[in-house]
Amino acid sequence: MHPVEFETVATDGAARAGVANTATGSYTTPLFMPVGTRGAIKHLSADDYEAVGAQIVLGNTYHLMLRPGAETVAQLGGLAKFAGWDGLTLTDSGGFQVFSLEPKVDDEGVTFASTYDGSRHRFTPQLAVETQQLLGADIQMVLDVCPPLPSSSDVVRLAVERTSAWAALARRTHTRPDQALFGIVQGGISEAMRAESAQRTVALDFDGYGIGGLSVGETRTEMLPALAAALEYLPANRPRYLMGVGDPASMVEAVNLGVDQFDCVMQTRLGRHGTALTSQGRLNLKRSEFALVDEPVDASCSCMVCRRHSRGYLRHLFKVGEPTGSRLVSLHNLAWTIDLMNRMRSAIIDGSFESLRADILSVWA
Repeated sequence: MHPVEFETVATDGAARAGVANTATGSYTTPLFMPVGTRGAIKHLSADDYEAVGAQIVLGNTYHLMLRPGAETVAQLGGLAKFAGWDGLTLTDSGGFQVFSLEPKVDDEGVTFASTYDGSRHRFTPQLAVETQQLLGADIQMVLDVCPPLPSSSDVVRLAVERTSAWAALARRTHTRPDQALFGIVQGGISEAMRAESAQRTVALDFDGYGIGGLSVGETRTEMLPALAAALEYLPANRPRYLMGVGDPASMVEAVNLGVDQFDCVMQTRLGRHGTALTSQGRLNLKRSEFALVDEPVDASCSCMVCRRHSRGYLRHLFKVGEPTGSRLVSLHNLAWTIDLMNRMRSAIIDGSFESLRADILSVWA
């Protein structure tokens, strides 16, 4: 198996700009990865992924293994070819979705009911790897146990133990040399358990490391020390991925601690409902005050939506139920977020990251 080598280009404090080299391609960091749950980002196509500057697009193992099935995706060339996407792909294990269904969990895996038809399924760490090898993403994630917060210390402890045991099984099961395998750190908001989980995961020598189970209800003040405790033990020559986090304040604080990459559904979920991310904060484009506003969503944004369309036009689309509105604001939110990561990278390289961090927190904290 080829490890993912992370090359640090520049640092500013603990924040780092880098290049991650996989067996199938490279990507620059800090990085935001859009989420295409069922093989597509809602309302968007692979051409749109390119237009907003995406480098990696996610797919969801849980949904893809149920519809259309991992074998079907494999027969059609793997996830990227299936979606017509020329960039890199990453599949999560599906564990977060499975655990949201309150499955029956034991030491060997989980049993759950499909959200599509209620059929019963068994999922194990070995099957998670085998399924993702069929899906063929450039990066796959191990199956982990993501405890809800708040949870008792015993519940978090059991999640750490099972995540560690399942990671070892995943490591032994994985056989594709052209596909990277990332381990996942758990531990809730306990700094001690985060540090322990990180050390146990690193001992298995994964290609990269995800930090899961954060931004699931805790405050940012609770999240950051737990994140820092895990990062202390993650190797500098591997990517560090904070899973499921996409709000600007949390991302800039995580980059400040040394995180490299992020994913989140927030950008497109907000966009579908008419809320735009801007340099001045969130903007609800459905509000009546924008009916006659002939200005872009964000005057400082150079995306294709801001170059062409006004707030008044976008408000009109939402008021008449035109799906194009959801598409355009989703495009803007992704382009805006990816540009924010590019700005962080440039600021790290030129030594002005602390100033940019302060600017972002002044709006988003």
